Amino acid sequence: MRRHSWMLAVIAIAILVAGSLAQTPARKPASPAGTAATQIGGKYVEVQGGQRYQDGKWIEVTYSRPIMRGRQNLFGAGADYGKAVCDGSPVWRAGANQTTRFKTEVPLVIDGKTLPAGEYSVFVELKENAWTLIFSNWPAQEKYDPKNKEALWGSYGYTPDKDALRAAMKVETLPLSIDQFTIAFIDMSGDGGTLAMIWDTTMATVSFKSGI
Repeated sequence: MRRHSWMLAVIAIAILVAGSLAQTPARKPASPAGTAATQIGGKYVEVQGGQRYQDGKWIEVTYSRPIMRGRQNLFGAGADYGKAVCDGSPVWRAGANQTTRFKTEVPLVIDGKTLPAGEYSVFVELKENAWTLIFSNWPAQEKYDPKNKEALWGSYGYTPDKDALRAAMKVETLPLSIDQFTIAFIDMSGDGGTLAMIWDTTMATVSFKSGI
């Protein structure tokens, strides 16, 4: 009888603990993960019941999306332009947390230069009204490891010797403020379009087209 009571007490405690854990909300990351993706080079074909897009090649960006949270003038001005978001790095990681990654299944022509199909790390060299987009062959760390000098976390430790392509970006001031950093594909056509980076009142863009 005493053993039976002890077992009931253990079960009751386990149920209470499980219920408490279930009610604890999952902690959300300060800079949620984001993805921007598009397809180019394909075409719609007639199939039974409608149309189907086929032979398109994927372009995808994976990144983390910091939020303003009441901050003002994120990029600064003059000699201090870009220093706050770079946080001591020579270039900006174009987001937060892990290194921003760019994957393309097709060669792309950007600023008159060809970026081969493949996967790259993405950085931005920030100067007032003059952003430079950087596609780099630096590998990215999955988890932060300060001892790993062969891959980067964010843009810390970046060096230009692994640059695959650099392209000037058009920088514009928006008539509104975008709270969460956003990477998007805009003005798309069948074989190209524009990659946009938008945060606060700043939008920087670069055009691209298929290299085949």
